[in-house]
Amino acid sequence: MMKTRLAGVICCLVLTGWLVATPARAQQVPHSHSMSHPPGGAPTLSGQDAFGAIQEIVRTLEANPGTDWSKVNLERLRQHLIDMNDVTLRSEVKATPVPGGLTMEVTGTGRTEQAIRRMVVPHAVELNGMPEWSATTEQIPGGLRLTVVAKNPADAKTVARIRGLGFIGLLVQGSHHQPHHLAMARGEAISGHGH
Repeated sequence: MMKTRLAGVICCLVLTGWLVATPARAQQVPHSHSMSHPPGGAPTLSGQDAFGAIQEIVRTLEANPGTDWSKVNLERLRQHLIDMNDVTLRSEVKATPVPGGLTMEVTGTGRTEQAIRRMVVPHAVELNGMPEWSATTEQIPGGLRLTVVAKNPADAKTVARIRGLGFIGLLVQGSHHQPHHLAMARGEAISGHGH
């Protein structure tokens, strides 16, 4: 009870101090600064991850005088980012250790199921190309089963890493995502991807 009261008193003091200090701080901000920007610079976050990723690609395209705007397809990139969001946040994953690694049943309904099928297969190809891992996929009701094992099953450290990374950690492996997004926005053909 005493801790709850103390926490309430501290909260009130902090809030009161903030309310009192806010007008004073506002008066110290030069008139040339917009009140929507914090002192010391403009905000840098776009406010939404997919929006920021597309904004970054647009800046890259605009900075390149060789960009062929007749081929640019940002809607294709937007649809891929929706897939990424669905797979990352809306899929269900049931992971089971297997000899040498991990098998993961990744499932969802509606658009999420389709996103799983579009994204996990090409990512398994990327994982399979890495020197320490072997990755396979097979279709199951509602999605895919992804199995990733160490090429050397006796390598306990690699096996532990696979299991520790789990589905989402394995999915983010490699540095192909950003170049892939740029190629997608440029309208270039990308093998193995649904978009």
